[in-house]
Amino acid sequence: MKVIVIIPAAGLGTRMAPVPSAKDAKTRKLHSSKQFTELAGTPILIHTVRKFAAVEEVSEIWIALRKNEIDPFRERLAREAKDLLKKKVELVVGGEHRQESVQNALNVITAAADDIVLVHDAVRPLVNAEIIKEVIAAATKYGAAIAALPAVDTVKQVERTSEGAIVKATIPRAGVVLAQTPQGFRYSVIKKAFDEAAADGFTGTDEASLAERSGHEVAVVMGSPRNIKITNPGDMELAEFYLRK
Repeated sequence: MKVIVIIPAAGLGTRMAPVPSAKDAKTRKLHSSKQFTELAGTPILIHTVRKFAAVEEVSEIWIALRKNEIDPFRERLAREAKDLLKKKVELVVGGEHRQESVQNALNVITAAADDIVLVHDAVRPLVNAEIIKEVIAAATKYGAAIAALPAVDTVKQVERTSEGAIVKATIPRAGVVLAQTPQGFRYSVIKKAFDEAAADGFTGTDEASLAERSGHEVAVVMGSPRNIKITNPGDMELAEFYLRK
């Protein structure tokens, strides 16, 4: 069995401005995209790739980037992260959206039906080997699995209005988890789910939502509060704190 990792990293960060590193906090120097922002002197994306390269079970890592970023990133890997090249690391042109980037990678990888495909956020660099291995094991057993955390805050369903939001219902926490990545699937499961979504013009919120839509149950393994997705300057500060620890 082969384990293939896909890291969609072609996003433009349209939901927020690019994130300055803690080093650039005073000058607010901006970077072209979050995944290349330096965390403790190294781009977030390289931290992320390094976590998967260190896992013995992982065979290949495919990174989806904007076309103009592929050659510079390949050069940077060769110059600053030669340790990662002990694994098969391939770069592929990503799309405008996450789903398109993952689809592009799925279209070029070679895999057997029972091989495992992991998809992981480029800006989630603090994932640990235990979570990665547990997702691999659960995806092997059930066909689809995600890392997630139980909800600890009260969850409210709201209706958006022009003046804000109004609470419509309280959702019991016991039935709610907060999805993280990696999300893992047998190749046959994720390829079918993506092909069906593409044929129907459907865009999901994550890979698991496509598997669910395709009729496949998705198992949940315990994530970690440290497995944060970096989306704002405060997350950078927290990530640097965890790295120092």
